[in-house]
Amino acid sequence: MSLLYGDSKDSLANRKIFLSVLGINYQDLVCAKQVHGARVKYVKESDRGEGALSYDTSLPDTDGVISDIRNLPLAIFTADCLSVFLYDPSAAGIAIVHAGWRSSKENILARTVQLMQEKFNTKPQDLYVGFGPSLRQCCYEVGEEFNDYFPSNIEKRNKDYYLDLIGINKTQLLGLGLNEEKISDCKICTSCQNKEYFSYRREGKTCGRMISVIMLR
Repeated sequence: MSLLYGDSKDSLANRKIFLSVLGINYQDLVCAKQVHGARVKYVKESDRGEGALSYDTSLPDTDGVISDIRNLPLAIFTADCLSVFLYDPSAAGIAIVHAGWRSSKENILARTVQLMQEKFNTKPQDLYVGFGPSLRQCCYEVGEEFNDYFPSNIEKRNKDYYLDLIGINKTQLLGLGLNEEKISDCKICTSCQNKEYFSYRREGKTCGRMISVIMLR
């Protein structure tokens, strides 16, 4: 699905096929140039189609997008990092976030919720959140220095350390006042299920990317 990574020659056709099933025009996609940072952008009608047909037109230096515009699809791309979907039914606002460990270390979800509060008057307890496929703690081996970054989300097995990326982001959301019952997790590990999902850890630099899309009807 990526126009930059992996075998991208059929990416536009793949997007068109996938999104047409959902009744979404692939040319309307709003995509970001993800940099593993914590910048979150409010997407307006004038942003429609940014990154839809060319990577160069994607929103620069952005790892999270929010909007309250109906029929405007927002997208991020992942291959081990966590995709996070946020929906506020009361204020009719949405967001989608690319949350790798670096963005999670900078608490990108807090920045996302804060921007939704500013733009939509979102109340954290009203939010519904979904976690997409990602590298899970079963396979997410990291260095010992991660104990300093995420001391409560590291599991040590023998001499190795494993990161719970989902646990980090869930804890951050709960700290913002979200209702745990409104947080859902697909529980799919991209490494364990690499036959169905791209995994940068398993495949390396030639790895393709999955798309995650959210849109208000």
